[in-house]
Amino acid sequence: MGQTQSILLLLSITLLSGLLLSRLAKKLQLPAVTAYLIAGVLIGPYALGQLSNLIGVKGLGFTAIPNGNGGFTSEFLASFAILSDVALGFIAFSIGNEFRVSQLKKIGKQATIVGILQAVVTTLVVDAVLIVMHLLMPDVLPLEAAIILGAIASATAPAATLMVVKQYKAKGPVTDILLPVVALDDAVGLILFAVSFGVARGVYSGSVDVVSIVVNPLIEIIGSLTLGALMGYLFSFCERFFHSRSKRLAVSVAFVLLTIGLSKLKFEIGSVHIGFSSLLTCMMLGTIFCNVCDFSEELMDRVDRWTAPLFIVFFVTSGAELDLSVFSNILIVLVGVAYIISRSAGKYTGALLSSKLAKCDDNIVKYLGITLLPQAGVALGMADIVKGSVEFSGTSIAQIVVSITLFAVLIYELVGPALTKMALTKAGDINPEGKTSARHEHAKKKAAQAAAAAAQAATVTTVTSTEQENNA
Repeated sequence: MGQTQSILLLLSITLLSGLLLSRLAKKLQLPAVTAYLIAGVLIGPYALGQLSNLIGVKGLGFTAIPNGNGGFTSEFLASFAILSDVALGFIAFSIGNEFRVSQLKKIGKQATIVGILQAVVTTLVVDAVLIVMHLLMPDVLPLEAAIILGAIASATAPAATLMVVKQYKAKGPVTDILLPVVALDDAVGLILFAVSFGVARGVYSGSVDVVSIVVNPLIEIIGSLTLGALMGYLFSFCERFFHSRSKRLAVSVAFVLLTIGLSKLKFEIGSVHIGFSSLLTCMMLGTIFCNVCDFSEELMDRVDRWTAPLFIVFFVTSGAELDLSVFSNILIVLVGVAYIISRSAGKYTGALLSSKLAKCDDNIVKYLGITLLPQAGVALGMADIVKGSVEFSGTSIAQIVVSITLFAVLIYELVGPALTKMALTKAGDINPEGKTSARHEHAKKKAAQAAAAAAQAATVTTVTSTEQENNA
């Protein structure tokens, strides 16, 4: 079987395995992304890929080849790399579409304060814990990996959180602040990742100076946001010349692909490196587009449907990249456990402190942090950026970052939605066994107050009319 036929066979198996396991996950009330990751492990180089080798049929799974570190990888993973880049671009584009000016005005200061501070606190907590672990065992956990994982820890999974909210029809103060905080959290996470990734590259190259640690990351962030904004305005301008839905969809796909391509450009001026973050650039593309284009919501709905198979391939491929041999080292397992515990502590503490600072409702202070634990697509995207970077590609740093991120995502996606449901139920936002939710209680209270006010006004009017008649 030729290479092209093998890739097509594997692509179909990737989609089908993800879809089949997602059906099983639905019956078990688990997120679809969990099913996709498990499907990737099952058809990866440690499972079906081994069988593919034995029977000599390439493309039956991610055919296993030794990776030089005692584990296995697959030659096909490189062939799927471009699909991962495209999927990441559309994920960032979707995040950008959450930042409509009209919605930002409704969010208010509370969600903005909580969204920014809890992400920063989480990064600082995870960085502190992992850097201490690096000092204790430098041969196991490189400093660069510790710095990068701290930024990845800030990302939350909007899809898993939204699934719980929709499934149980959650309504109330915690839900009201949760959704905008999750969207803002990922945007802040992308900026933190750009800074941390720049610092890690400076440490890895040995040129730890102001230029590599401060200037280069700052240029990357400003450059990415500027490029994304320019592409967003150009995108909105071009869309006006097309009126059919299919052509507008085609223009949307073309601009996201063009933006991804442009974000791969790199320049050097002396010691200053000018590069772009594809995640930040595509996020800004989506932000400008949704605020400038009048029909952006309708178009985004069509884009979401078009990208569904692409996201399945991305998540299944991410699962196939999980290097199980890494976890044969008990110390790496300890790093993974430390990452999960420190991230959970950072999210909860960050949300608690920031919501107190913003003077939020008591239920928000108590339960918001628990609802921010799920982690999936954006975190996997950040890990994928590290794996594909020029500096870290093929290194133990990338291997550790990807493996620990995948390990954490599997754990968080298994327990995260259940914890989110529990927190929203305790907060009164989910209606348990027919009881009235906090939102309904609040609405009833408001209605009762309004009725009382109306009755009082009617009484005053009646008394006034009677007095006027008597005077007459």
